[in-house]
Order: sequence, then C-alpha cells, then structure tokens
Amino acid sequence: MRLLVSVQYHMSSMQKSLFNQQGSLAVIGGFVVMGLALIGLIIFGAWSFGERSTYKSKSDQLVATAVAENTKKVQAEEAVKYAEAAKNPLKTYVGPDAYGSVRMEFPKTWSAYNQGIPNGATPVDVFLNPDIVPPVNAQDATFALRVQVLASTYSSVLGQYTAQQRTGKVTVAPFRLTAVPSVVGSRVDGQITPKKQGSVIILPLRDKTLKVWTESETFMNDFNNIILPKLSFVP
Repeated sequence: MRLLVSVQYHMSSMQKSLFNQQGSLAVIGGFVVMGLALIGLIIFGAWSFGERSTYKSKSDQLVATAVAENTKKVQAEEAVKYAEAAKNPLKTYVGPDAYGSVRMEFPKTWSAYNQGIPNGATPVDVFLNPDIVPPVNAQDATFALRVQVLASTYSSVLGQYTAQQRTGKVTVAPFRLTAVPSVVGSRVDGQITPKKQGSVIILPLRDKTLKVWTESETFMNDFNNIILPKLSFVP
C-alpha cells in the first residue's frame, strides 16, 4: 500500500514538473514570438521611414526640377517679349531717288551700312544686322538683311538661281510686294549660297533690279513680318 501511494506521489510530481516545464516553454515561446513581432515591426518601421524619405527626396527633386524648368521657360518667354518690344519704334531707310527711292523699315536694334557706289554696278548696297554690322568683306559673315539695287536686268539676276532650282536646293515662286502690287518679281527660298540658308526677293526696277534678302533663318520672322510688308519703291 505504501509502495502504491509512493508511486502515485512520484507520478503526480512528474506530471506537475512536466506541466511546469510546458508552461515555462509556452511563456518563453510567447516571449520569442513577441520579440520576433517587435523586430518585424522595427524593420517594417525602418523600411517605411526609408521609403517615405526616398519618396520625399524624389518628390522634392521633381518639384525643384519642375520649378527650375518653368523658371527657365518664363525667362525665355520674357526675353523673347523684351527682344520683340526693343525693336520698336522701327527705323526707316530711304534710298536715292535715281534708284527707285527704295524705302524700308527695320528694327531700331539693328545697324545699317551702305557701301553702294552711284553709277556703279551696285549703286545701292546696304548691310543690316542687330547691334553692329560685321566686316562686310568677311567671307564667313552672315547678315540679317541685305538690300541691293543692281545695274543688271531682272532676268539675269534671277538666272543666277536657275542651277540651284534644278537641283532642288532652292524654290522659286512669283512674288509681289504688298506696297507695290503692280510689280511681279520672284521669291527664292532655300540654299541661297553654298553655306547659307535664307530667302531672296528679286524685283524688276526699270532697267535695274532690286534684290532684298536675309542670309539666316534666324531672321526669317523679321524678314517676313517687318521688312517685306513695309518695303516699297517707285517702279
């Protein structure tokens, strides 16, 4: 009987010990799970913070870039507006009566130089360019506008562009000045010289020829919108 009671006692003690061990393991396991969860939360928080910081940094960069681009665009637009406004009021050039009294208006920001020789092959020979006129004899000089009265016939001057027209380097079309609609001439557009793109107006002027042209596409708007609408002469 004592033996049985002793065995039962020992079994009960073992069960209690096993239960206590299981309880301890459960508590430890709980702490481990909580620790892992806490570590996960810390890692997630750090990742989220990093993502937010990266997004904010990229957003700030995008905003700064957009502001800079918009500023440049506004500055460029204002510069164009200022440059256009600075052209007014226009200056006026009037040539000699003996050579058709050629009259034209041009931006006041441009300078003009006339090296025409009366009774010569080119009695009117005007060079115009913004600010200052480059050396007129320089081979690489490009001018905003050229105006000539040539002691040559209209057909001979126009014929100088025949070869370019055949090769497609230029186009030739009939042209009339708004101020002198009775005179029909020609407009040449394209590669007007081996190294220059532009437009040339050729008009008969009695036994001579009026030739007006721009040597750069940069000045095409001024050529079309300022020079040609106000250009006139006495046929």
